[in-house]
Amino acid sequence: MAFSDLLEEVGGFGRYQWLHVTLISLPGLMMASQNLLNNFVSGIPAHHCSLPANQSLLNLSLYTQRCVNVNVLKAEAPNVCLFVKPQWHLLTTNSSANISELQTEGCVDGWTFDQSEFISTTVSEWGLVCSLRPLKQMIQTIYMGGVLTGAIIYGSLSDRFGRRIVLIWSYLQIGVLGCSSVLSSSFSVYCIFRFLNGMAVSGVILNGFSLKVEWIPTKTRTVVGTLSSFFFTFGQMILAGLAYWLKDWRMLQLSVSAPHFLFFAYSWWYSESARWLVVNRRSEDALKSLHRVARINGKPEVINKLTVEVLHSHMRKEIESSQSSFSAIDLMRTRGMRRISICLIAVWFSTSFAYYGLAMDLQKFGVSIYLMQVIFGAVDIPAKLLALGLLSYLGRRVSQVSCLFLSAVIIFANIFVPPDMQTLRTTLACLGKAFTSASFTTVYLYTGELYPTVIRQTGMGFVSTMSRLGSMAAPAVLILDEVWPALPSIVYGGAAVLASGFACFLPETLNIPLAKLVDWEKLPATMVTVQNKNID
Repeated sequence: MAFSDLLEEVGGFGRYQWLHVTLISLPGLMMASQNLLNNFVSGIPAHHCSLPANQSLLNLSLYTQRCVNVNVLKAEAPNVCLFVKPQWHLLTTNSSANISELQTEGCVDGWTFDQSEFISTTVSEWGLVCSLRPLKQMIQTIYMGGVLTGAIIYGSLSDRFGRRIVLIWSYLQIGVLGCSSVLSSSFSVYCIFRFLNGMAVSGVILNGFSLKVEWIPTKTRTVVGTLSSFFFTFGQMILAGLAYWLKDWRMLQLSVSAPHFLFFAYSWWYSESARWLVVNRRSEDALKSLHRVARINGKPEVINKLTVEVLHSHMRKEIESSQSSFSAIDLMRTRGMRRISICLIAVWFSTSFAYYGLAMDLQKFGVSIYLMQVIFGAVDIPAKLLALGLLSYLGRRVSQVSCLFLSAVIIFANIFVPPDMQTLRTTLACLGKAFTSASFTTVYLYTGELYPTVIRQTGMGFVSTMSRLGSMAAPAVLILDEVWPALPSIVYGGAAVLASGFACFLPETLNIPLAKLVDWEKLPATMVTVQNKNID
């Protein structure tokens, strides 16, 4: 008997599971906003050097000011904005000037920013343009550094203290720190808040996923896992709507952080993972949770049949495997886990690397950034439906390999499209983003199935660390287009090809109950042995 059979006895995917999955998935609407927020709070408005303080142009139109105030960007020094002294003769009819021959200096009086697309951003508030332009991407890199740190810390903490309590704390941390970041008085302070916010985001994503999957019967994991990921998809479009409506970075930051107080308030309703409770010698608490689930699912007759002895008989292998203490290092040294972990590291890194490389530079497409965000969110819908079909009928391994390889092919194909064919380039970018999104959906489910309960959170935190490194590296690679425009695409596509090769060595888990470490240590090249042992 397996634990999945026990879940079926208390109602399978019943009323409790519907409420449980829905409530845990709702914060996903805001997770997309947190991850992609920098596209809008650090959007770069059109700008030019401000006129010297002694030049009085208050009565001139903005167009006239631009005529006499030229902002030059030298080709040989692309990060240095230069100021040309006001050219008053340009206001006369048929007047022109050879800008290359004019004497220039730095924008000593700051910049004037256009407010038609953004009212206020971190870029316009702290002057993150010209020589300071790399600081815009640094905000995202620091945030992803926080996500990486959170994956390591909160992954380990949840294996020690439980999924529920760490998840509740993460909601509160995002709410408090996200709202506090609105009060940031400097670039450095804002970066600190974003780093701590990123840590909490990891806590929500990792623990929310584990708490969902550990209360779901085996046969419904694929459908539920894929459909609940649509909350992240819709969150991308919600972000575009909020950003278009508010256009002020502080208000936008507040609007995507405040809802976490609501998530914190209702998260106390969650039940701790019964699997985790059992392997941590809290069988009585696990039994109470199962009784509660049975009542909510309308199965009161099962309560009297569920005893500690029955629970232990269903969880025998997990109890045995929990007798040893496993750290991430122990995990890597285990024969079966070593191969799985190395392959997952490559898959997580490349998926995140390519995904954020495409999603974090929306202004390069030459159309409304708000429209691009909606399009990039919308393409996830067919992508995840495709992933659902592939996962259900072809299995996890084929799905993972296919999504990574196809995303690489599309990224490479975009290299050969001329720059003036902007529509085709944008279409291919959307397709590439769709396949990387499908790859994300697959690897989240796949990883949860590949690691046994006793180290699932530690394992997920460990391999997803590489995902955070990928998301941190992606913005930096975008700078390489100044060396050769095709270079970022070559790097993103090459990483996806390599990862698809690593994914070929992962074992299949379709219709296989959640793994137990004692059996995975002896895992052969195929899943035949595991299937014969009929473990959960």
